[in-house]
Amino acid sequence: MSKPKHPRLLEDSEAQAVTWNIRVSPRKLNLVAGLIRGKRAQDAVAELTFSKRRIAVTVKKTLESAIANAENNHSLDVDRLVVSKAEVGRASVMKRFHARGRGRSSRIEKWFSHLKIVVAEQQIAEQEAA
Repeated sequence: MSKPKHPRLLEDSEAQAVTWNIRVSPRKLNLVAGLIRGKRAQDAVAELTFSKRRIAVTVKKTLESAIANAENNHSLDVDRLVVSKAEVGRASVMKRFHARGRGRSSRIEKWFSHLKIVVAEQQIAEQEAA
């Protein structure tokens, strides 16, 4: 006997990709994730391609993975995909120390983040189709 299958938490028209333990602070990652929330998938990929931020490369990889999951695993139309969610979560923190004057030390915290991107197939309005 095996355990029962975990129920799917997303809609049938949604697909997701998750990246764990990204070596960037959640605050910085959320700035980049905010750029793509609610945009069409192709526009979001283009925006991340030309972004100057270092972490945009990792966000782009995750977004492309979500698009590939939608196409291959859930048979969704790639041209109608929209970034419905881009969630940033806090992961572990590496604690280091920095030597200071007079024999003291100060704490350095190196933050890690989690990123979850959900793409959804947008329904085409009948006015646009006509």
